[in-house]
Amino acid sequence: MPDTVSPALARRVALAAQGLGRPHPSAPGTRRLAAEVRRLELLQIDSVNVFERSHHLPMLARVGPYDRAVLDRMLFGGGGAFTEYWAHQAAVLPVDDLPLYGWRMAAERERRMRPGSWAREHAPLLAEVRAELGRTGPVPASAIEHEANVRTGPWWGWSDVKRALEAMFAWGEIASAGRRGFERVYGLAEDVLPAAVRERDVPEDDAVRELVRRAAVAHGIGTAADLGDYFRLSRAATDRALADLADAGDVLPVAVPGWEGRGKPLPVWLHRDARLPRRIRTEALLSPFDPVVWFRERALRLFDLHYRIEIYTPQAQRVHGYYVLPVLIDDEIVARVDLKSDRQAGVLRVQASWIEGRHDPATVAERIAPLLERAAAWQGLGEVGVVDRGTLAPALRAHLPGIAATPGG
Repeated sequence: MPDTVSPALARRVALAAQGLGRPHPSAPGTRRLAAEVRRLELLQIDSVNVFERSHHLPMLARVGPYDRAVLDRMLFGGGGAFTEYWAHQAAVLPVDDLPLYGWRMAAERERRMRPGSWAREHAPLLAEVRAELGRTGPVPASAIEHEANVRTGPWWGWSDVKRALEAMFAWGEIASAGRRGFERVYGLAEDVLPAAVRERDVPEDDAVRELVRRAAVAHGIGTAADLGDYFRLSRAATDRALADLADAGDVLPVAVPGWEGRGKPLPVWLHRDARLPRRIRTEALLSPFDPVVWFRERALRLFDLHYRIEIYTPQAQRVHGYYVLPVLIDDEIVARVDLKSDRQAGVLRVQASWIEGRHDPATVAERIAPLLERAAAWQGLGEVGVVDRGTLAPALRAHLPGIAATPGG
C-alpha cells in the first residue's frame, strides 16, 4: 500500500468502496439489493418525496433502474433481515447489527429519563403506550387510541403518543416492525426482534471499534472526522478505535496532498483491503443523503463540492434550488440538478441545472441527458422537461428538447 495517495486516487478509492463504477445488472433483485445495502451498512431515511424518497436513490446510483417495491418489501416488510435505528440519522440497517448500538440505546435512556425530562414527567403515558402495544401487537402511531394522540402542528408537531413511542424506540424498548405507507410501525422489542439480537450484548468499546472498522471499509479512505461521521461517533471514541485498528493492521496511515485542516495536513486512514482503481466509469444522481456526499466536509475535500441542502431555506434565498442532487460522472461531481417528479403530468422536471467548476457544459450535458431519461423512465414518467435556469440549462435543453418546462409545472 502507498504512503501517499493522490487526491484523484483518493476519490476513486472512495467511490469504489461505495460500490460505484461497477457494471449494473440487467434485472437487480433482492439478493443484489441486499448486498448493496450491506455494503453501505445503512440507508438513511427521509420523508421528502419531491423527486424520489432518499432511500431509493443510493440503489439507483449503484445498480441502475430497479423495482422500488422489491426494495421496500425487503426493508419495510417487517420480520425480515432489516430494521431501523438512529445509526447515522434515521436509517435502515441489518437487524443483526442492532446490538452494535446497545451502548447508544443505554445513553439515550439515561439522557431522556433524567430528572425534569419530558419522558420522566410523562412516565404514566409511556407505560400506557407500552401496555397498548402489548395488547395490539405492532401498529403505527396513528392507530393507537389515546387522548394524547393529537398532533400539535403540521410538520414535526408530534402528538404525545408519538413522542412516547420515539423515546422508547431510541432506548430500544420498542423496535421498528416495518412501515405502512411510509409510516413506521412500532412494536415491543420482544415481539419484533429475534432473541439472538435482543440477547447479544456488545461492550461499548468493542462496538465503537467495529463501527469505525466498518466505516473504514465503506469509505475506503478517510480522515477521523469522515469515519466518525458515518455512524455519528464522537471524535475521542473514533480516535481510540482508530489507534486499535492501526495496531491490528486494519487501517494504514497515508497522506493525501491538499487534505488540510487549519493549514496543516490531515491524518488520513486507508483500509488495508481498499481497492486502488485506475479509473471509475459511472453516471449517477446522488441523493443528498448518499454516504458519498452526506458529510459536507468530505464532499468538499473529495470533489471540491460546497454542498448544502436548501429544502428549508426560503425560496428567495436558495442558490441552486429546492431538491438539488449532485451528478457524478466517472470520478468527479460535474453538475447539480434540482429535480421534481410531476407525476400527474408524467414529466421529470429539471427545475435548475448547474455546471460544477470548469467542466464543459456541452460534454457534461451529453452524459447527463441519458441519465435523466433513465431516471424518468424508472419513475414511470414519459418525458424530461428542462427549465431555463442555471449554467448547464442551455446545453442540457439542447440534448433534451422534448418539451419546454416552467418552474413547478
